[in-house]
Amino acid sequence: MSVIPFGLVGAIWGHWVWGVPLSMFSIVGLIGMVGIIINDAIVLVTTIDDYARTRGLRPAIVDGVADRFRPVLLTTLTTVLGLAPLLYEESSQAEFLKPTVITLVFGLAFGMILVLLVVPTLMAAQADIARSFRTLRRALRGAPEGLRLPMIGAVAGVVGLMSATMLPVVIRGNLPGWITALWPGLGDLPQAMAAFVLFMLGSVAIVMMCGMLSAVALWRRAR
Repeated sequence: MSVIPFGLVGAIWGHWVWGVPLSMFSIVGLIGMVGIIINDAIVLVTTIDDYARTRGLRPAIVDGVADRFRPVLLTTLTTVLGLAPLLYEESSQAEFLKPTVITLVFGLAFGMILVLLVVPTLMAAQADIARSFRTLRRALRGAPEGLRLPMIGAVAGVVGLMSATMLPVVIRGNLPGWITALWPGLGDLPQAMAAFVLFMLGSVAIVMMCGMLSAVALWRRAR
């Protein structure tokens, strides 16, 4: 399902290239385009999951993409090349259907890149994130009683700092007003850069403070 929002990129770009406004017929073409892209992605994910049972995830991703490259390419080429003549047809009937054709042609052409590159990348990233969370859970379970609270505090502090700095820039495009009021010089910097600098500096400070608390806790346990 992650390919659906990315599939809009190709359709919107195609309308911009041809100078055709989005219409209800664009939505009709979008429904067909999304169905084809999702089917390709489902088959790819199923192939990777089957390969991953007997080999590692990354070799399974490489082999799955290599095996599915020709079917995805042929599916895209047959549809795109079959609809391409309608793009250059100047009759009134063709102009009537052109938004649908543009959505299918450009959406599927861009969707092939999504299926072969973005979907495997998201699967690898999902596996890395899941592995990190499993490692964190094992670390929290196996940590001594005095170290567990500082570790939880470090994770909560970094997540809270990200919510206060990076997340507002992603959603609204600027830092919260109370941060710029505390540090007026940030208003002269690009907001994304300022948020990243604040997040990195704050994360280092939080980790160092929690590390000092952990060292004190270990020292007290040693006594």
